[in-house]
Amino acid sequence: MRQDVVDGYHRGCFRDKDAPRRSLRDVFFRQFRIFVPDTMTTAHQIIALLKSHVVGDDNRFYSIAMQIAAHEARQGHGKLAKELRDLVDDAKSRTSAISRKPGSVPLAQPKGDLVNLLSVRYSDVRLNSMVLDNEMRERFKRILLELRQQDRLRSKGLRPRGKLLLLGPPGTGKTMTAEALAGELHLPLFTILLDGVITKFMGETAAKLRIVFDAMVATRGVYLFDEFDAIGSKRASGNDVGEIRRVLNSFLQFLENDESRGLIIAATNHPDLLDTALFRRFDDVIEYMLPDESVLKGIIEARLSSFRMGKVNWDKVSEVSSGLSQADIAKAADDSAKTCLLSSRKQIREIDLISAINERRSASRTSTIGDSR
Repeated sequence: MRQDVVDGYHRGCFRDKDAPRRSLRDVFFRQFRIFVPDTMTTAHQIIALLKSHVVGDDNRFYSIAMQIAAHEARQGHGKLAKELRDLVDDAKSRTSAISRKPGSVPLAQPKGDLVNLLSVRYSDVRLNSMVLDNEMRERFKRILLELRQQDRLRSKGLRPRGKLLLLGPPGTGKTMTAEALAGELHLPLFTILLDGVITKFMGETAAKLRIVFDAMVATRGVYLFDEFDAIGSKRASGNDVGEIRRVLNSFLQFLENDESRGLIIAATNHPDLLDTALFRRFDDVIEYMLPDESVLKGIIEARLSSFRMGKVNWDKVSEVSSGLSQADIAKAADDSAKTCLLSSRKQIREIDLISAINERRSASRTSTIGDSR
């Protein structure tokens, strides 16, 4: 049995006082070499254990581990059985809530220098979770098609749309778009942690950006630069300093030379702050607007699909919702549903919806005032 088959899996995560670097897998292989030769049942368990590891099924792995522990207890190896049970319990408590999903690129947690530069997760959001106008939906479908068929494109010297710049007010769906595209492509969503990337030391931010772009080549995924204006602000702005120019120049160079096969997304609420040189470096620049009546109606109906709704004057609802974002409308719809449910009513009334929208407007205004201070 080759121990290198399972080397590296949860390496060093499970420890005991006797072996500081011994993992759950190490204990199993030590056990197998000593106790298994004449035990066909445990041999089958070894095979099942390896299969569960290969497909990334941790629950199955732990279940088989507990079966082996029980087998060892019956053989009179109480100390080993207890050690295995303790390690399984420890492993379950340490395992991330994020699990590998069927058909998805295996999720590699950032390590080393990347720990403070990236966060990663899988997304359950899909395009059909979003209320979009037809034009924007078709643009995203084309992006997905090109990325899924990129081998065909590259074979003819063509490149897929792999760099997107998303512009628009807060709450209009930019981050949700990144989640939906990652979900549709079955790729992990990596969010760049700007507080870890941007430093006050000369040259360090550019060096960290290089690490991030190297990671894009090493691990295929959707990489999101949120609040991108922190990196891409105009080089000729009044508060410009040499380091800001160097950071932006480095980013432009890395983006231009990028050879990764995933998707790079930059999003900002302040397109007016961006350097004009950035726009032509992206394959698509997508602008988000506040919802019109059709989008507003679609959001509310989607959020309240499991509730009965009374008669609604959509013109009136649209009027009171003017200036609110898609996220504000979704929250207002949820609030109206809570009011209906907690009041034990059978349907959501128009007044419930309008009241929730007005409350959300007040909350949004308070948030805006707070941000401006």
